[in-house]
Amino acid sequence: MTLVTTTVKRRPAAEVVPLADLPVYVSPARIYLEGLSPGSRRTMRGALETMAAMLGSEGDAFSFPWHRIDYQQAQEVRAKLAERYAPKTANKMLAGLRQVLKTGWRLGQMASEDYYKAVDVARVQGTRLPAGRAITQGELHALMAACAADPTAAGVRDGCIVAVLYSCGLRVAEIVNLDLDDYDPEVGTLRVLGKGNKERVAFVINGTSDALADWLILRGDAAGALFWPGRRGGHLSPGRLSTQGIYQMLQMRASQAGISRLSPHDFRRTFISDLLDAGADLATVQRLAGHADPKTTARYDRRPEAARRRAAGLLHVPYQRRTLGVTTPVQAMCS
Repeated sequence: MTLVTTTVKRRPAAEVVPLADLPVYVSPARIYLEGLSPGSRRTMRGALETMAAMLGSEGDAFSFPWHRIDYQQAQEVRAKLAERYAPKTANKMLAGLRQVLKTGWRLGQMASEDYYKAVDVARVQGTRLPAGRAITQGELHALMAACAADPTAAGVRDGCIVAVLYSCGLRVAEIVNLDLDDYDPEVGTLRVLGKGNKERVAFVINGTSDALADWLILRGDAAGALFWPGRRGGHLSPGRLSTQGIYQMLQMRASQAGISRLSPHDFRRTFISDLLDAGADLATVQRLAGHADPKTTARYDRRPEAARRRAAGLLHVPYQRRTLGVTTPVQAMCS
């Protein structure tokens, strides 16, 4: 029997294609950003341009030569991010950098060794308290009263938005993207498209369903955005309310209600905290809030803080208040 031998030819190692030899439109930053949602795209493009500027770039994220970043430069970016931003924000920006470098590696713009060295930078350590503040029940009542005092359609709309923000815990981008078809009044639910293109259900109950019923009487059943923008005199017109419009509305209603400035995220923070205070389990609240990680939900849990406050109250400081005159400290020093 004659043995037939076959020579197997190995494929040559992937060659790195110089960026100058590629079409000008092949930008790893552009390709990466195109895979994000519109809101995330704007945020991450700004982050990429910030990091490019840290490395001396005077252009935008699309013209920057990401394929030339090495380990030392990546560490330099990490150090500057750690100085300027909270850990969560810095790590989010670093994650964007890693994704752009991965895209460049997939395009053949970076050798594997160079890519793995450049992305091998540690996360920024540390934590911060949740942004914003909690809204008290008294403030919520004052906001509702301010909206109810407005006899125009804008007053009805704004009261409905406040109700949905508090009782559903929506992100500001989620509430402006709601369409009329997303609301099912028969079962009392809103279909919400959240981060990562993930849908979830928000439950519309109690006073929120009444607020929506009043708003829909004025809005009508025309297809399109659930909440319309306003015009002068409190009149509304078909269209989609912007995130900036919601911020401005809340500032106006807070001023009318005589309460401190607040933001849409303050309602979301209060929604999560109040549910946990009421005894809802963490996993359920996580799903209602649309959090991918339960640790994110746990950051809004006020119960450990209340326990720490009670523990601190066990200590006694033997200080007695003194009867002081009306003289100010400056006057006392000068006398």
